[in-house]
Amino acid sequence: MTADSSKRSNSRGRILVVDDDREMCRFLAEILGEEGYAVDTVQDGALALDLFTQNHFDLVITDLKMPRMAGTELLRRLKEIDPECLVLLLTAFGTIESAVDAMRAGAFHYITKPFRTDELLIQVERAMERRTLREELKRLRTEVQARDRLQNIIGRSAAMQKVFETVAQVSDFFANVLITGESGTGKELIARALHFNSSRATGPFVAVNCAAIPETLLESELFGYVRGAFTDAKKDRRGLFQEASGGILFLDEISEVPLNLQAKLLRVLEDKEIRPLGANQAEKVDTRVLSASNRILDDMVRQGSFRQDLYYRLNVIRIELPPLRERSEDIPLLVDHFIRKFSDGVKRAVTGIQEEALTALKNHSWQGNIRELEHTIERAVLLGRGPTISIDDLPPQLAACGESAAVLGTALAKQLTLRDLEREYIGKVLQTTQGNKTEAARILGVDRTTLYRKLEEYRLKD
Repeated sequence: MTADSSKRSNSRGRILVVDDDREMCRFLAEILGEEGYAVDTVQDGALALDLFTQNHFDLVITDLKMPRMAGTELLRRLKEIDPECLVLLLTAFGTIESAVDAMRAGAFHYITKPFRTDELLIQVERAMERRTLREELKRLRTEVQARDRLQNIIGRSAAMQKVFETVAQVSDFFANVLITGESGTGKELIARALHFNSSRATGPFVAVNCAAIPETLLESELFGYVRGAFTDAKKDRRGLFQEASGGILFLDEISEVPLNLQAKLLRVLEDKEIRPLGANQAEKVDTRVLSASNRILDDMVRQGSFRQDLYYRLNVIRIELPPLRERSEDIPLLVDHFIRKFSDGVKRAVTGIQEEALTALKNHSWQGNIRELEHTIERAVLLGRGPTISIDDLPPQLAACGESAAVLGTALAKQLTLRDLEREYIGKVLQTTQGNKTEAARILGVDRTTLYRKLEEYRLKD
């Protein structure tokens, strides 16, 4: 028999109660229902299995001793259906040993009869918290995996297609990879894609920005230390090479590693072993190293600020990311992606971008590359008012790019000569300054004499 609580869609969670004592079932359904849980009750383990198979339950509360199917057997069968199901056992004092055995088999917890109501509710609350944490962890893992998939790195330009081919080809190699490119081009995204698409995907991905860690701390961060290695070393600490063993260590801004530490890093890459600070023995590590730099390491080698042997060791395979200004055909795809990303946080629906605004984005130099574009679209989505991003939603310097492009586009469509274009521009500037020739000359970047000569030449004196 089952007893369903009402308003299940608004419940704090759904619970299945299994007990051959009908009054116990009624009692549990009542107190749990008052707390906002949706409750189903059955008096038999076999019926519980049928109900569990057909429905989703966040928690099962079962008696340990039942005539047809013991709680331990029910637990085993439930775990076969769903290994992550949470089971709370009710047991008499004399069967605690059996309850402990059941917990070893995967039960969440047990409560001895007779129990206090608050004791039961606390354990139910803890079970629901564990369920929430599990679901959140699954969601985060799914998001990370989706983010790190190669096909989610946006780009259809020839330069990016070449990058994708290289990543797919070398992901499963153990060889070190050096990723180069300007700031904001997505070097860490490529490193994560290399990790996710390799046989090391289930291992750790540990990223460290070498420029963000003080020189005095970088060695201990990378290699770890043992207790007593220095004044504040109260206990052993694993380094990042150890943390990344079995996976990948990503050394971002590798150019910022000081020369004295470069020699130790080279030794690790060659011998595949590290020696923590203060340790007497080295320790083997199974860590693949990916590195990245926005500086030209070849120049640093020639200048003597980066070791040549370390450079060769890091640069076994090189992936160079093009700046955004060299792949303007990817801008519409990136804009569409960022609009969808940021429009979830605003009340109005943002469906796209107007052609004039998109032209302005294509004509911008993008010194900050994709990161700068992302921030620009975020600003436009948050501050704009219409259903599409307009030229007015962009920062002034970008809007100017759009206006200049529009003027040139019109001139091209009319097939104007340079003389015609100069005449129209001088006329527009005079309109803007309301005939103030001193101000017009300043805007045009010429002296007043030159402006007067042009006005005479183009018959613009009136």
